[in-house]
Amino acid sequence: MRTLQTMPQGIDVFEALATRHSTRGFLPDPVPRAAIETILAAAARAPSGSNIQPWRVRVTQGAEKGRLSAALRAAHDAGAAPAREYHYYPRQWREPYLSRRRRSGWALYELAGVARGDTAAGHAQRARNFDFFGAPVGLFFTIDRDLEQGSWLDFGMFLQSIMLAARGFGLHSCAQAAFCEHHDVVRAMLALPADQTLVCGMSLGFEDPAEPANRLRTERAPLADFVTFGPA
Repeated sequence: MRTLQTMPQGIDVFEALATRHSTRGFLPDPVPRAAIETILAAAARAPSGSNIQPWRVRVTQGAEKGRLSAALRAAHDAGAAPAREYHYYPRQWREPYLSRRRRSGWALYELAGVARGDTAAGHAQRARNFDFFGAPVGLFFTIDRDLEQGSWLDFGMFLQSIMLAARGFGLHSCAQAAFCEHHDVVRAMLALPADQTLVCGMSLGFEDPAEPANRLRTERAPLADFVTFGPA
């Protein structure tokens, strides 16, 4: 079993950015509460408009997380219709976003051994989201329903800060919008307030180096595709 220091180790910010990736296979080794608290406290330094700090976090571990996983898997296997509270993806896909999505999805499925057209294997791979990919810690993020788009932008910076701070402990993470498809199950089992929207979930723990899906590294567009410099 791996052990974790209660204080983060030194890591360059560029190294943290380069080594963060969506991890889809974790070791069961526990993460001390002190480390989780340190990560969240560091991430809370993320900027927010007028310093309103719109984020709320619910941590789940152990038996509670196991019960939640079982309920989510049951909903998934029953074919429960997705019931998102907001649209994460565009209602109408177009380029270049459609091609990027397809390349990422097929690359993941190839590593996971899911053949094209194998709906049963695809269903099983997607179900792993609800087991937190084996991670010992699950985080759920909510935001007050009456807050506007600016606060959602703030929330994104908070989420990124958590994932980077986790690298300081040698931990990995996976931010998961899949949980939002069964927000009613998550809300009921974790007693989330009705006046808050579920933004996403996140798995946190030590990466399993034997998991094939963890070899996925998605490409990034070159600067020329999205940066315009004005006159010097």
